[in-house]
Amino acid sequence: SQAHLVLSYLSCSACKLFHPSAAGLYYLAELIEEYTVATSRIIKYMIWFSTAVLVGLYLFERFPGFMVGVGLFTNLVYFGLLQTFPFIMLTSPNFILSCVLVILNHYLAFQYFADEYYPFSEVLAYFTFCLWLIPFAFFVSLSAGENVLPSTVQPGDDVVSNYFTKGKRGKRSGILIIFSFIKEAILPSRQKMY
Repeated sequence: SQAHLVLSYLSCSACKLFHPSAAGLYYLAELIEEYTVATSRIIKYMIWFSTAVLVGLYLFERFPGFMVGVGLFTNLVYFGLLQTFPFIMLTSPNFILSCVLVILNHYLAFQYFADEYYPFSEVLAYFTFCLWLIPFAFFVSLSAGENVLPSTVQPGDDVVSNYFTKGKRGKRSGILIIFSFIKEAILPSRQKMY
């Protein structure tokens, strides 16, 4: 009986926590898909900001050179991913290297912050701006390259008529399907009854 109460409390809490997140991720993925050029520019500015933070941490806070160097190299790899944005091949060497470097950066950060004391807010700020923000932006934008012309054209279709008849809103694929499924599972859309 107590276990059921705890489980129901945890499930309600998880629903309250993940509902806004799922809806926000879906909306963010929609925006990224519609404005790929602006998204690319924003990601580029985030990489420059992260680079400036890493250099500042090395110069003024005496962060370890190896940790900062790996972070700067990771940002360089992110610039490589931007060269083909919004088309990101999951099997490309840049993408695979960026995934490996994200794991390595987390390992180095956990190791460093386990030895050195910093307030939680500063550790969270480091993780947010230097480790999470840019990979998260790339993750949410994975579906943006799937519906950009001419990749949505089926064999035998005309490019212009395909764009106007099926369009970007007609057929969703990739990560937007996952976000849409999560949104519908948590908050099903209401159907009008006449």
